[in-house]
Amino acid sequence: MTQGIGKAPAMDGMNTPQPGGTPAERDPRWAALLARDPAADERFVYSVRTTGVYCRPSCAARRANPRNIRFHATPAEAEAAGFRPCLRCQPNQPPLRARQAALVADACRLIETAEETPPLAELAEKAALSPHHFHRLFRAVTGLTPKGYADAHRARRVREALGRQESVTEAIYGAGFNASSRFYEQADAMLGMTPSDYRAGGAHAEIRFAIGQCSLGAILVARSERGVCAILIGDDPAALLRDLQDRFPRARLIGGDAEFEALVAQVVGFVEAPGIGLDLPLDLRGTAFQQRVWQALREIPPGETVSYAEVARRIGAPGAVRAVGAACGANAIAVAIPCHRVVRSDGGLSGYRWGIERKRNLLAREQTGAA
Repeated sequence: MTQGIGKAPAMDGMNTPQPGGTPAERDPRWAALLARDPAADERFVYSVRTTGVYCRPSCAARRANPRNIRFHATPAEAEAAGFRPCLRCQPNQPPLRARQAALVADACRLIETAEETPPLAELAEKAALSPHHFHRLFRAVTGLTPKGYADAHRARRVREALGRQESVTEAIYGAGFNASSRFYEQADAMLGMTPSDYRAGGAHAEIRFAIGQCSLGAILVARSERGVCAILIGDDPAALLRDLQDRFPRARLIGGDAEFEALVAQVVGFVEAPGIGLDLPLDLRGTAFQQRVWQALREIPPGETVSYAEVARRIGAPGAVRAVGAACGANAIAVAIPCHRVVRSDGGLSGYRWGIERKRNLLAREQTGAA
């Protein structure tokens, strides 16, 4: 049936054009245009015959009559057909997300090369944004505030310098601290031990550990003076011990006594029934971003799962989904920091440090216990 000009095409319940629509509506790209999908911005552009303009799929301009719409693989193709770029969405420029990422990358390089952390106003001015807008954008892209990024960068430089056996004083000033007192105020949280101990590979740290068995296989539990610093699960007890030794190469590793065996039994009981909780202090050693991710994981109740994207949103960094996945992979305290409760957006199980089958097993027993 021929439709009158301006009359909307027949649609089904899923907002999909039924057979017989315009050529634009029959094109597979129409759905992305309807959704104003930003992910499609790098795949095609569309032009409007009546205005002579071409746009990105995500353009917020009022949608034109589908009879007047044509799709083009590239901006160059649209311009060759006689169309000019939309002034609103600027389809002949890099996508907005790419431009924003470039702005933040430039700010990161500025922070990393500056002797002292640049003020927020200076960073925002160089990005041609207001301080509030820049602060929000920086956190969305990196998962950290500009100050948090600067602190993390300095901490990394300190760890690298101490790892090269430089003196503590050289490491402090080389990392950009203009006063040793400021460094020592943060050293405990930054390194997990004193700078001299870190420089010595944890030589003065005492780590008590024991290896046992649970329904998931071999389990190693280690505790520092601060709290549980590792819960490792695997098939090979020797491999678990090597993992612990790699983490604390010069620490004094002490086999557990009867008192420590009781703690291991408590941890095993928690692994078997996570719903009972683990009332033990944890010694968490990671970057500021990892710490935020791990805290968000600990707030997921047993029996529930969330996506990596949801975790990123919960910590205020919706653009840092991959970094969330990396933080989950860096977690060395199994179950107590429940990275097994994080799944793909479609609900599927993705990589798990201790194996997909163990992840599936943990989720199944939690969901059964919560039912």
